[in-house]
Amino acid sequence: MKLFAFAGARRVASTNRTLLGIAAALAERHGATVDVAELRDFDIPLYDGDLEATSGIPAGVRQLAERIAAADGFLLASPEYNFSVPGVLKNAIDWLSRTKPMPLRGKRALLLSASPSLVGGNRGLWALRVPLEVLGVHVFPDMYSLALAHEKLDASGVNDPALAKFLDKLVERFVGEVRAHASAG
Repeated sequence: MKLFAFAGARRVASTNRTLLGIAAALAERHGATVDVAELRDFDIPLYDGDLEATSGIPAGVRQLAERIAAADGFLLASPEYNFSVPGVLKNAIDWLSRTKPMPLRGKRALLLSASPSLVGGNRGLWALRVPLEVLGVHVFPDMYSLALAHEKLDASGVNDPALAKFLDKLVERFVGEVRAHASAG
């Protein structure tokens, strides 16, 4: 069973990229193979219908679509920008929605966020659910929002034992659901 993992942040020192790495390692510990990518690895221009009409789907979007299509589900860690989805991530989703076949449809997804705020980026995850679910993604009901991430993340992972255990159990349940769906399909 294979998962694709990426962060909705391009910043090298992003706490969401750190959280994604922890979640990917947990998923592997629970039996998944995880393909981790960076959004910056894909050359994705701003969505432009005229560009699509004249040049088709950009190569970077096609590459991202292929990596998603090759997986049974995905892990997505996203920061919250102004109570919503980062523009770079929304742009990637908009381009992906234009590819044929559309790689997001039918995939399982686990949403994660890490933020220095007291809310942990949770509002952004709720906003992210909308375009994903509209595109046919089965977003796992539970999400993981790590508040005060600058204090709760260190080189060894989530340093709060209760929050670390919650993340581990959440990833384990998600991997189990994706595995069950992949086996049934």
